[in-house]
Amino acid sequence: MKESIRTRAAQLGFEDCRFTSAAPPATGPALIEWLVAGHHGEMAWIARNAQKRLDPAMVLQDARSIIVLAASYALPNPRGYSPGPVALYARHADYHEILGQRLATLADYVSEIGGPGAKSLWYVDTGPLLERDLGQRAGIGFVGKHTNLISHSLGNWFFIAEIITSVPLDPDTPGANRCGSCARCIHACPTRAITAPFKLDARRCISYLTIEWKGPIPQDLRPSIGNRIFGCDECLAVCPWNRFARQGALLKEHFRPNLSAPDLHEFLEMDDARFKQRFHGTPIHRLKRPRFLRNVCVALGNTGGQSSLPLLEKAASDPEPLIAEHARWALHRLQRNATSRQPPCSPRD
Repeated sequence: MKESIRTRAAQLGFEDCRFTSAAPPATGPALIEWLVAGHHGEMAWIARNAQKRLDPAMVLQDARSIIVLAASYALPNPRGYSPGPVALYARHADYHEILGQRLATLADYVSEIGGPGAKSLWYVDTGPLLERDLGQRAGIGFVGKHTNLISHSLGNWFFIAEIITSVPLDPDTPGANRCGSCARCIHACPTRAITAPFKLDARRCISYLTIEWKGPIPQDLRPSIGNRIFGCDECLAVCPWNRFARQGALLKEHFRPNLSAPDLHEFLEMDDARFKQRFHGTPIHRLKRPRFLRNVCVALGNTGGQSSLPLLEKAASDPEPLIAEHARWALHRLQRNATSRQPPCSPRD
């Protein structure tokens, strides 16, 4: 039965398909500790569904097995990838839609071959499951020091998804940690969000600040964000396991190259209608214009020049307070930097 499911998963475009039990995850205590410390920030849904995350049987009654799947979003030459303003995963069409359609098909197949009464539910970054823990337990890979899942065959560049089912399936061998003494990901983090090996303070993470966080970005962290406007790939990109990464068949046709080196000035001029049109069908669309232009203003404050000033001055009067405040910050930063670069006056001046 497992080989039949693996074959069907491969036909649907998944690069890997592994199996584990529906037993409670061993990392449950670590999750509670992380939540108590407040390191989840404003991601309240994690705390709200914590009990389900600690017991898959609360997600699906009579759950016996969990199928974990991987889909690569790497570029054709993943070893030559250089992080940019938009995280690599978001340079594709929305993965929820792409993977969801295929997961639904696979979940139906699992229930069908499981026999009468079999039940299966699928999730892709949407359900109350400890996905990375399940991925390691199923043998998809291992959780690295940056707290992300690393695959021996896909590196860091892959999505994970799950099917929780009442069908009994023998578990695969769990993945063993292969980080060794490497700490590249910890040193690469621009905001020092990886506070220790395997420990992440999401409140400092650029992905959290530019995507999940709804308010003003803390001013002390803004300079470290650099030119990033949606997510961050730094800790992923430096991982030596990426030498095994390969482009996946499923995501390849959904890549959007125009997000690799975007024009931040163009983004700053967008009204709501243009924003929706430009980013429809991508993960950025869910961010909505105010938060996205908040991020653009910070990036221009860090990397912009004289040509950015007129656009930032206009944005400083935007009706959205979130945009206006960050535009004023960017203006002040660029003007201060311009002043500090001026040569000192000579005595005759």
